[in-house]
Amino acid sequence: MALLQNMKRRHFLVAAAGTAATAASGVPAMAQDGNELPDYVAWKDANDLIVHSKQTLETRRAAQGAALITPSNDLYIRNNLPAPSDEIVADRDAWEISFEGVANPATMTLAQLKTMGVETVVSVLQCSGNGRAFFAHETSGTQWSVGAAGNVVWTGVPLRAVIDALGGENAELPWLTGTGGEEIPPGIDPTTVMVERSVPKEAIDQAILAWEMNGEPIPLAHGGPLRLIVPGYFGVNNVKYLKKLALTAEESPAKIQQSGYRLRAVGEKGNASQPSMFEMSVKSWITSPLMDTASGKVQIHGVAMGGTSAPSKIEVSVDGGETWTEAKFIGPDMGPYAWRPFVLIAELAAGDHVLASRATNAAGDSQPADFEPNERGYGNNGWRAHAVDVTVS
Repeated sequence: MALLQNMKRRHFLVAAAGTAATAASGVPAMAQDGNELPDYVAWKDANDLIVHSKQTLETRRAAQGAALITPSNDLYIRNNLPAPSDEIVADRDAWEISFEGVANPATMTLAQLKTMGVETVVSVLQCSGNGRAFFAHETSGTQWSVGAAGNVVWTGVPLRAVIDALGGENAELPWLTGTGGEEIPPGIDPTTVMVERSVPKEAIDQAILAWEMNGEPIPLAHGGPLRLIVPGYFGVNNVKYLKKLALTAEESPAKIQQSGYRLRAVGEKGNASQPSMFEMSVKSWITSPLMDTASGKVQIHGVAMGGTSAPSKIEVSVDGGETWTEAKFIGPDMGPYAWRPFVLIAELAAGDHVLASRATNAAGDSQPADFEPNERGYGNNGWRAHAVDVTVS
């Protein structure tokens, strides 16, 4: 299995004359794979993105670099349904959201929410399928490598403050269920396509209702005017265009909850008894060098996240995991849900090298060498598959 995973790693030629010039010559609105950016994200940096489909765009590995925060114009796109009309962001403050399962149910506008408190949290946004391309078995869905993830600054009102203002939650209702505002085509059973996700209500204490992303109003493509942010949880749980939030007795009946985003053995169909893609796991990967360096001392960069616990240690190997050296986190610690860039200065002789990274979080969880294959290719955090082969000349 490890051999097959290694075969799916991308090989990079690291030499004095590399491919940086190619990356620098991109045509505006034309991504590196040659596909045009869809109109609704034409404002993004085409040179830093791979277009898989109109609804799925991936950040190139090299573009992630050692950035503390992922620029909005580089952040990946994953939409389960087409975005609603841009009319919903024409008057953002008029957007309405209903609250149910609390002592005093109510419908509130975004303008009202803004008067109830403001908090900023830095949190990794990551698709459940990030790393899917590294599995050896055939998987449906977008073949993400590492680019369906980014580190984002979210600003909004703490969900706890809103619920408390509405009289508090019912202790007998164990699920927090968010419903998105995407349009459902007529004649279709809403539960088959709607984006409605339930998470354990313990998430209330860290969740926020966000209206800003990286200091600006959340773009329509990323869920504006209002998005549920559950730090430490996979992206699907961070419901876009949030129009209803409820404490519920059961998980959402929507297909995306009942059978979708379930961790299941290869060949099995999804069902509600299988683990759901809730909390993220500890993970890291190398982002540089991928091109253009010479033999001698080299800065090896990457990013590490801890999931629901802060990354506390990062190690780097230049020989495919035979030996490990502790690397250094760089930049400020931006909280337990943020990723941390890292660097190791290493001596790389001419020849072939396998660069890998292995993260540990504050809870003591370490990134495994391999991740067990699963039907949908979810949750891959194996360091071996995420390693890169480089040839130094």
